[in-house]
Amino acid sequence: MISSGFPGPRAAPVRQLLDFAWTQTRACAFAIALLCGVAVSTLLPDLPVARYDLLVVYGVLLTLVFWMRGWENGRDVAVIAVCHVIGLAFELVKVSLGSWSYPEPGVLKFAGVPLYGGFLYAAVGSYICRAWHLFDLEIVGYRPRATAAVAAAVYVNFFSHHWLPDVRWVLAGLLVAVTTGTSVRFTVRGVRRRMPLAVSFVLIGFFLWVAENLATLVGAWRYPYQEHGWEPVGVAKFGAWALLISVTFVLAAVGRRVDSGAVRSVR
Repeated sequence: MISSGFPGPRAAPVRQLLDFAWTQTRACAFAIALLCGVAVSTLLPDLPVARYDLLVVYGVLLTLVFWMRGWENGRDVAVIAVCHVIGLAFELVKVSLGSWSYPEPGVLKFAGVPLYGGFLYAAVGSYICRAWHLFDLEIVGYRPRATAAVAAAVYVNFFSHHWLPDVRWVLAGLLVAVTTGTSVRFTVRGVRRRMPLAVSFVLIGFFLWVAENLATLVGAWRYPYQEHGWEPVGVAKFGAWALLISVTFVLAAVGRRVDSGAVRSVR
């Protein structure tokens, strides 16, 4: 049988998928580098500087490298910094309530939360910003005010459910409602594709849950049931991340809208 030398019709979808996966990996560069740093830090010998403090320095250096290399612009860094601050506020409340802990000592640690903890949320912000660039994202039919209002309620509910009824399922329904008709357009190998925004939240939430399992495995933080040995993070966290990613997305959308008008919205 003689081959024509051209790829068959079935090769194109495979190449599209591989290119999509590779671009996603590039978008996750900050998160991958941060996770690798956390893993390597557990292998270091005893040092006069606490591991958590070293990770703060490492996170700052990563941010500078990405900015100076042009992988993230100034507006991206601003969005990532906001994600860092919001993440630290989230950590302070959750750690104080015993939801999880950072058991090791550190100088750059306040109320049980090391400053490096904010970089875990900054990594998510970096992923969204880099994906926007690498995939040439365009959001069509976006409702900025309604989506921002629901995202803010999602954030507040993760605090308030410790004292008030947990309404995350109601908020999940509202998030689906306000993003109905909203789609993400992206480019893979020169082909323009689209995906419902709500579906992208679910997919990102799943991979963040996988990343959380890896992060706790290498000692980024610890849940109470992991005190005597690592155990997988519960599937319920998958849903939590699918909701929380809306907060990061809203922040990134604000930055991109001002920067390049890449978000088309409806009122």
